[in-house]
Amino acid sequence: MRYLGWVVKGFLFILLLGFAVKNSDVVTLTYYLGYQWQAPLVLIILMFFVAGAAVGVAACMGYLFRQRRELTRLRKEVQARQIVLPDEI
Repeated sequence: MRYLGWVVKGFLFILLLGFAVKNSDVVTLTYYLGYQWQAPLVLIILMFFVAGAAVGVAACMGYLFRQRRELTRLRKEVQARQIVLPDEI
């Protein structure tokens, strides 16, 4: 099974490498007010992919921190109940 993973990773690497080589032409990205930036197409695509992933992770951070706080509160509650229960018996 481990070898199958390496084969899939190798195939994916070769596929992405071929994509990068085929799309190495310089393109012009035009902004507002006449600003322009020239870079290889694969670099622009990679930058927008990374920016999208960063925005997605940032959007999930609030939810993850809220879950962590609730988990800590629930652990404290369980610990408090375990301490109280033996005294009542």
